[in-house]
Amino acid sequence: MQDLLQTLRRLRAPDGCPWDREQTHESLRPYLLEEAAEAVDAVGESPAALAGELGDVLLQVAFHSVIAEEEGTFGYPDVERGIVEKLVRRHPHVFGAVQVSGSDEVVTNWEVIKTAERGGRPRSAADRVPAALGALARETQAQKLARREKTGREDVGATLQKAPDTTQGVAEVLSAVVAWAWSLGVDPEVALREHTHAFLAALPDPEAGA
Repeated sequence: MQDLLQTLRRLRAPDGCPWDREQTHESLRPYLLEEAAEAVDAVGESPAALAGELGDVLLQVAFHSVIAEEEGTFGYPDVERGIVEKLVRRHPHVFGAVQVSGSDEVVTNWEVIKTAERGGRPRSAADRVPAALGALARETQAQKLARREKTGREDVGATLQKAPDTTQGVAEVLSAVVAWAWSLGVDPEVALREHTHAFLAALPDPEAGA
């Protein structure tokens, strides 16, 4: 990790790379999303492919850390220390004396601990689902939250039978499809990702006849 940080410091130096020197937390946002998505795509591929994509994600962590280091706000040691402390704090059933009966109770305790970390202020539903997620992934996470809170939609069948003729109607049907997929035990984000991958693979190469 120190080699990576030193490499980035060199790239950010006055005589380093002009592009790297120009980057900010804001300008790097799309790259963080892109690299995370590519790492997700690499899951299930070769170990070398996954290792490479995880390296690209780690680059983004290091890049933000070096920029913050220059600004005097935080550094990589703060990032590392913060996540280790968080993991220990949120796993009292491993690092403490708390007993749990299964993963569901772990998730429940996790939310209780997170609420305590905020001084007892519960997060809103919108706060729990990142706005930067794609629309389908965000709807999937929203419905996961709804099921956890036992407020999932009950009109899936009726909604799917509608013939939507408005943007809102189409959105309702898409939402119902997500709920329907979960009722079958299928993660809709993963299912659609795999279907799209297969669909793209079956398309003719537009440059084949060039």
